[in-house]
Amino acid sequence: MVLPRTGIGVDVHAFAPEDDPQPLWLGGLLWEGERGLSGHSDGDCVAHAAADALFSACGIGDLGTHFGTNRPEFAGASGVRLLGEAARIVRAAGFEIGNVAVQFVSNRPKFAPRREESQRVLSEAAGAPVSVTATTSDGLGFTGRGEGISAVATALVYPAVYPAPQASNDARS
Repeated sequence: MVLPRTGIGVDVHAFAPEDDPQPLWLGGLLWEGERGLSGHSDGDCVAHAAADALFSACGIGDLGTHFGTNRPEFAGASGVRLLGEAARIVRAAGFEIGNVAVQFVSNRPKFAPRREESQRVLSEAAGAPVSVTATTSDGLGFTGRGEGISAVATALVYPAVYPAPQASNDARS
C-alpha cells in the first residue's frame, strides 16, 4: 500500500523599503505598479511556501537548506525557478507530487482576477496541480498593517512506486 505524505510550508516577506523599490513577484506573476518584497531571491512567498511544503512532506530539509543565502547562485532567482527545482529535488528523492495548496495573507494585490493565471504558472513549474487562495487579516498583524505578505502551503506527495523486475519464466532465456 502506498501512503501519501503531507507537508506544510510557510513563507513571509516584508515589503521592500521605499528607497529601494523592488518589483512585486507573487504567485509566479509580476504585479506591475505594486510595491515589491525584500528577499534573497525575488521574494515570491507563494512559490516559496509551496516549495517548502514539498520539502516538508518528503522530510528533505527546507527552503533554506536548498536555496538559502549560502547558495549565491539563487540570489535574485524567481520563485517559479525555485518551485521547479524543488519539484525536481522531490522527484529525485523518490516521490511524486499529488498537489500543493497555498493561501497568502495580504491586503493587496487583489488576487482574484489573476488566480487562474497564477495557478497555471505554478502548476507548470511543479509539474502537478497548485491551487492558490488569498485572504486578508482584517487589519491585524504585520499583513494587516501593510508591512508584508505571508503564505501558508500544504503539499501531498507519495512515494514513487516502480514495479519490481519480473523473473523470466521463458525457457528460451
